[in-house]
Amino acid sequence: MMPSDADLRALLHESRTIAVVGLSPNPMRPSNSVARHMQRSGYMIVPVNPGHNEILGEKSYRSLSDAAREHPIDIVDVFRRSEHVGAIVDEAIAVRPKLIWLQLGVVDRDAAVRAEAAGIPFIQDHCLAIEHSRLEV
Repeated sequence: MMPSDADLRALLHESRTIAVVGLSPNPMRPSNSVARHMQRSGYMIVPVNPGHNEILGEKSYRSLSDAAREHPIDIVDVFRRSEHVGAIVDEAIAVRPKLIWLQLGVVDRDAAVRAEAAGIPFIQDHCLAIEHSRLEV
């Protein structure tokens, strides 16, 4: 269930670190443009992409668990195909972020149920940068 605008605004305001799973170093990819927008807005971006050592000037991690060992993770933003997100969401639940976010076109209803059962707000099929701008956080 999507948090209300007021709840989402509060979550985004109190969050400082966003792990971006599937972040691409290619500036033409949506993951890169969303992460750059959030980085310019003052958030620390923690790339999670095992194929790269650094993205957007930040160390890239092989897994969300590896990233969480070195950073508190407030938001997990997922840019992977829907069929791959179940395991990522399970890993995110173990990290205990304030919010799990699946980008536009990414949906996993079973993962949503698991996240909500764990008490973690879950958003799917929405763009973090668009919602951040819309809410004027």
